[in-house]
Amino acid sequence: MTSPAGSAERGVYVSALDLFSIGIGPSSSHTVGPMRAGLAFRERLAAQGLLRSVTRFRFRLQGSLAATGIGHGTPDAVIAGLRGYAPETVDPVLVHGQWERLAAGEELRVDEVPLRAEDIVFAPLSRHEGHPNSMTLSAEVDGVVVAEETCLSIGGGFIELVGPDPAGGGRRDREDARAGHAVPAHRYRNAAELLRLASSRSIAEVAWEDETALHGEERAREGLAEIWSAMRGCIERGLRTEGVLPGGLGVSRRAAAGWRALAARGVPRGSEESLAIYALAVNEENAAGGRVVTAPTNGAAGVLPAVLYYAVAESGFPFERIRAFLLTATAIGSIFKANASISGAEAGCQAEVGSACAMAAAGLTAVRGGTPEQVENAAEIAIEHHLGLTCDPVGGLVQIPCIERNAVAASTALAASRLALLGDGSHVVHLDTTIETMRQTGADMSERYKETSAAGLAVNVVEC
Repeated sequence: MTSPAGSAERGVYVSALDLFSIGIGPSSSHTVGPMRAGLAFRERLAAQGLLRSVTRFRFRLQGSLAATGIGHGTPDAVIAGLRGYAPETVDPVLVHGQWERLAAGEELRVDEVPLRAEDIVFAPLSRHEGHPNSMTLSAEVDGVVVAEETCLSIGGGFIELVGPDPAGGGRRDREDARAGHAVPAHRYRNAAELLRLASSRSIAEVAWEDETALHGEERAREGLAEIWSAMRGCIERGLRTEGVLPGGLGVSRRAAAGWRALAARGVPRGSEESLAIYALAVNEENAAGGRVVTAPTNGAAGVLPAVLYYAVAESGFPFERIRAFLLTATAIGSIFKANASISGAEAGCQAEVGSACAMAAAGLTAVRGGTPEQVENAAEIAIEHHLGLTCDPVGGLVQIPCIERNAVAASTALAASRLALLGDGSHVVHLDTTIETMRQTGADMSERYKETSAAGLAVNVVEC
């Protein structure tokens, strides 16, 4: 995976405000990233004075964006971005269903520019520089292409523009753009270096210094509060919403009924039985295309919020514990993103649910008083037992096995934390070794098991 521009100079840390970005379902790489790509393309056209002159838009989806793009809402997302919508603020109702209308022969409009089904090309067997999630957008004026760019959706809603960026610096990704090229306070490349930085303090304190260097204390605190508010809101909406999820598989929501059953038995909010229900609630919201937080992706969005909600519900949701959890998870997630992947299209579900489980285990261990060494141990245990996990969504939808997989991973995060807290932090296999193993495993894994719905459950489950 190509590293972010300037990462060698600034270390691996990705701001929590970027790693946990607020968007819509069902996919960070297939929905949120493409929407950001469409919006960025529109903004560059406007900056160059070309937007008002455009008479036709076209875009080509390649690799996994094409293979599972319809089920993941990719065409809808690009159209929304071209219309000027951002995933953080758009009403999901304005996004979903656009491709269905085009496929039925209807003509849509981007501003005053007509858009037809033939303007969108699906090329599942194509790659750009070998990347599984690439797309090319173009704008024409009276049949002449006036702007064209290719970008990569690299997981978690992050995008990379291929070729020189407008500022003249090579590839540029969203975290650079959003942080205004500010740099974190610390430079570390892996977990071993992070532990040395945290030798006399917590991992959360190291991450907080990075956040304040990037955003300032006030904005960093506000951003973390917004992230938690969105996570909590997603869980609580999922706990009260019933019905059948869209997409044709006939998957019924289960979180609300499960929550009522627990309430009838007097089970408290912070119980272990509630943990799986919280994860189901988030991923049902995601599958329905609702408002979710990438953590670090949408397909894995239920693991970390469920574990965090479980950890702080009975104590009244104290913000300092929430902050410590999120910051610890961010530091661990940043190492995964820099040294392996958080994208199912690149490395299978080990990269999505596996990394989310490791981040959640780390955060839980931190707020339960674990040392930095115990935090690192918990993250290692969690990812070790996700190695080799494939991404084979049935029907190209983020439903089967994704929803239940998040619930199981939330329980695994709890088990990993408990095991780590039983020890003193010393262990044989270290997190950096396991992350490198995950990277190698992802490289060896067949493309058929990387979010293409071309193997595994996706071909062995009969769609009804």
